[in-house]
Amino acid sequence: MNIFVKGIAASLMGVLMTGTASQGGEIAVIETTMGNIELEFLEDVAPGHVKNFKDLTNKGFYDGTIFHRVIPGFMIQGGGFNEDLEFKTEGLRGGILNEATNGLKNERGTIAVARTSNPNSGTAQFFINTVNNSELDHRNTSDEGYGYAVFGRVIDGMDVVDTIGRRPTYTTVTGMSDVPRRSIIINTIRRLN
Repeated sequence: MNIFVKGIAASLMGVLMTGTASQGGEIAVIETTMGNIELEFLEDVAPGHVKNFKDLTNKGFYDGTIFHRVIPGFMIQGGGFNEDLEFKTEGLRGGILNEATNGLKNERGTIAVARTSNPNSGTAQFFINTVNNSELDHRNTSDEGYGYAVFGRVIDGMDVVDTIGRRPTYTTVTGMSDVPRRSIIINTIRRLN
């Protein structure tokens, strides 16, 4: 097989495995108390969300936040609360324009923007899909159908994600549900390249 054909085959395999061709995006590592999770950003199709995540990472916003919502067979969510379950607001800006129309799917191992019922309310919080969650994909431009924007994918450390996803949880006295009984702290997020 010649080099040209090998290159096409490799590119096609990347598309089949991820739904989009890998662009060799920038890499970041989420260092947690349960291990490291390595991410590749998909900046070519989610530039606004990637820029926001990088800006917050550069400011150290995520240092000391936790994975505060864990739902087995669904996802793990973090980046908005400290260990005392206090909402972190310092350094946040308004909601980011939702890029869920980028065609990326909420498949196992993808990282997406957490938000309220307002499609453009995402700020710092993110979640990592532990299974394929097609119900979170963009369907239409209504608030209910807009979807959750994928902006990256786990390239190493999915075992850590799965371990976090199995942690026992509880509901706080204030009604916050799916909170891990033992804090899973994001020590820092660092960019590699």
